[in-house]
Amino acid sequence: MRYFEISEFDSPDQPGSGVLMNEILLIILDKARELAKIPFKINSGYRTIEHNKAVGSSPTSSHLKGLAADISCLTNTQLTAILPALIRAGFTRIGIGRSFVHVDVDGAKPDKIWLYD
Repeated sequence: MRYFEISEFDSPDQPGSGVLMNEILLIILDKARELAKIPFKINSGYRTIEHNKAVGSSPTSSHLKGLAADISCLTNTQLTAILPALIRAGFTRIGIGRSFVHVDVDGAKPDKIWLYD
């Protein structure tokens, strides 16, 4: 990867777990970062079952399989750069929250773009 270190995707309770991330997700995310021309701060990548429970996420979260990442996104300016880059890079599952953008490549789930409450 050109723009990320694999450790950025570690579950906080399991150092080194970033290696469990899906390679396709990482390739597309790296391309999106290039297109956006702004840094991406990864809030969450791979999650252990314990960490996933601790953050109150779904037991079917794609993070558990290394198929998802959350990117910090705190301003409209960031969102304006990040969202089109994710789409152009090829992501078809994108969730937009108040402080992050979720992407995943979980083929078991339908393509969609959604807003978190």
